[in-house]
Amino acid sequence: MAQSEKATFTAFDITTLIAPGAVLTCVSDQFDFTEGPTADADGVVFFTDQPNNKIWRYGTDGSLSVFMEQAGRSNGMYFDPDGNLVTCADEKNEIWSISPQGEVIVLMTDHEGSRLNGPNDLWVDAQGNIYFTDPFYERKYWWHGGPEVFGEYLYFLPKEATQPQVIDKAYEKPNGIIGTPDGKQLYVADIGADKTYRYDINPDASLSNRQLFVEQGSDGMILDERGNLYLTGGDGVTVYSPTGEKIAQIPVDEEWTGNICFADVDQRTLFITASKSIYTLKMNVAGAKRP
Repeated sequence: MAQSEKATFTAFDITTLIAPGAVLTCVSDQFDFTEGPTADADGVVFFTDQPNNKIWRYGTDGSLSVFMEQAGRSNGMYFDPDGNLVTCADEKNEIWSISPQGEVIVLMTDHEGSRLNGPNDLWVDAQGNIYFTDPFYERKYWWHGGPEVFGEYLYFLPKEATQPQVIDKAYEKPNGIIGTPDGKQLYVADIGADKTYRYDINPDASLSNRQLFVEQGSDGMILDERGNLYLTGGDGVTVYSPTGEKIAQIPVDEEWTGNICFADVDQRTLFITASKSIYTLKMNVAGAKRP
């Protein structure tokens, strides 16, 4: 479909994050279920249509194209420091690294011989280490009968390692995850408990000082340059300040708002995956970037 504006768009925004006169725009609704948006160094967005097993590319010129067919049923994605697209490929509950040319390297297949529940979302730090969540959401395309890991945990996969480490078991259903650009803090949502936590990241990449950040879970999440945290779910996008104050609410007229990232050359366009659609919204604030 052609781009369309949402005439009923009314946002709560006490910190003028949204650009003056900006309108939430539906770019396309041709998909079955969109997820995993992440932008490369040029602001080009890659996102998944998971039921159709494709990764799509949204250019800074507004163009849409398929980047990869047979994409491992990729869900959450993030770019590593070398420009490779790291994905939660939950067709076989793996983690993949995809080069800019589309060449796939399987980084992880199991945990101590057991298939994981289904890696869902991940964040890659500046050294290439991966933090990821592993909730259980049964998929119609799985050939197996049930979970082999009887717990839904937060994991850590060191760079160049093939075996992930469990770093926190105290979750009902972990989902969204994002780290700060300086690599000092990590946010993880427990969508099952409707809470989001914040950790300190230690110099050795271990985590400490787990604290409840807000009483709201999230599917996907992103940070802006001011340190504000953007959460997603059934109510669109909710934004919290670094101190946990709710400062904005961006309604999205869809059943579910799955994930979010900042896009475009200046990183001042919010890109939202929501059910069968993708949306954009011009912002006053840019996305957080690695130093």
